[in-house]
Amino acid sequence: MFNVTDDNRKWWVLTALGTGAGLIMLDETVIGVALPTIRHDLGMTEIAAHWTVSIYLLVFAGLAAAAGKIGDLIGFRVLFTAGTALFGAASFLCGWAQTAEILLLARAIQGLGAAIIFPASVAMLSLVFPKEQRGMAIGILAATGTVFLAAGPLIGGALTDALSWRWVFWINAPITVIIISIISLSWVLPKNTTEGRPFDIRGFILMIFGLSLIVFALMQGASWGWTQIYIMSALICGALSLAVFYVIERRSEQPLIDVRLFHAASFSSANLILFAGQFSKLSLVVFGALFLQDKLNMSPFQSGLALLVCVAAFPVLSIPVGRLADHFDARNLVLGGLAFATLGMFSVAIATVAQSYLSLLPGLIIWGLGMPFCYAPTLRAMANSVPPEKQGEVSGVGVTSRLLGGTLGVALSSTVLMISGEFQSVFYLAAWVMLGALIFGWLAFDKSGKPKNT
Repeated sequence: MFNVTDDNRKWWVLTALGTGAGLIMLDETVIGVALPTIRHDLGMTEIAAHWTVSIYLLVFAGLAAAAGKIGDLIGFRVLFTAGTALFGAASFLCGWAQTAEILLLARAIQGLGAAIIFPASVAMLSLVFPKEQRGMAIGILAATGTVFLAAGPLIGGALTDALSWRWVFWINAPITVIIISIISLSWVLPKNTTEGRPFDIRGFILMIFGLSLIVFALMQGASWGWTQIYIMSALICGALSLAVFYVIERRSEQPLIDVRLFHAASFSSANLILFAGQFSKLSLVVFGALFLQDKLNMSPFQSGLALLVCVAAFPVLSIPVGRLADHFDARNLVLGGLAFATLGMFSVAIATVAQSYLSLLPGLIIWGLGMPFCYAPTLRAMANSVPPEKQGEVSGVGVTSRLLGGTLGVALSSTVLMISGEFQSVFYLAAWVMLGALIFGWLAFDKSGKPKNT
């Protein structure tokens, strides 16, 4: 079926990885326009509906770094195949769900599959493409994936209106079969030099425990009350768990995450930029869809079409931006794009009071034009800053930063919306987070994109 040769093998690998990453990005954006319908059909509360997004992102964020590390230890082919199969099966279960509880469970399993697929994709590309082609390869990966991301709101709205919200999930299953077939035929790589090293189970448990408690508290705080004993206990215990995790990982000879990388301001700023980018994207896709449907009375399909403008530039710009990252200063590309996107987010926040789509349109377009410059150059700089045996770990850290941005974005935005009752506050929150990342990046991001020795 697939004509795989030594000359085209890496391109088949790139096709499979790009499609796998695309499914992950699709599930970030496709559900936003379907969420009001899902909430109505399953009788979910507003907080429970937002957990449909957050639980996926929480599991994804919590396990991505661990999955990247496991890939470094045992190799990526089996891990990537298992993650893709798990994602497809969980997607089918999501579509079948008859209760909110089953849907949330299935979304958590979907997040586990995504946590395996995404960091493995970036790491596998870094292993099959030479350094001088990694920016291009990551750009193609991003472009392929963002075709799905850009189409997500439109597909979600069309399927919800024409068929059912359940098809938003069911469309994933046949695509995962194709991905597994391609990667099984095309992936060939020598034995990984890090296989057999121990896995840091203690650090893994502390990280998952800490992240879960903090996100739970942020999601439920506005509903239960911030001074409620369960919320305060979750925040304190979560923070202590992450503090202990940091101390243990810093002293460990074989850490789950080499936290010493964050001692380099450039590496920290790169991760903060990924965090802010995902924070803003989920704010726009999830809460933008809610705003368009609740305040402007759009249908799911109409809101999906309306949001298409803010993600349409991703697949168009990702490859050129990736090529630029191979030849020009990553600092200027990343910070210039982030500055442009930040301006767009402030524009969206200001225009919200007019309750007119035409007022929102310029800000949506500006944000969409700036954001592609924040991903491929940043990921390339991170990949080139470490040796091959750390590719999985570093890609996992980058994915974790992005997903924490999305998870906390949904959690904090839900809280802000519940407290203020205004969508404008949600978009202002995202804009200020982006501005903070821009300022820190301006001060800390090295021109080479590589962490400085500390």
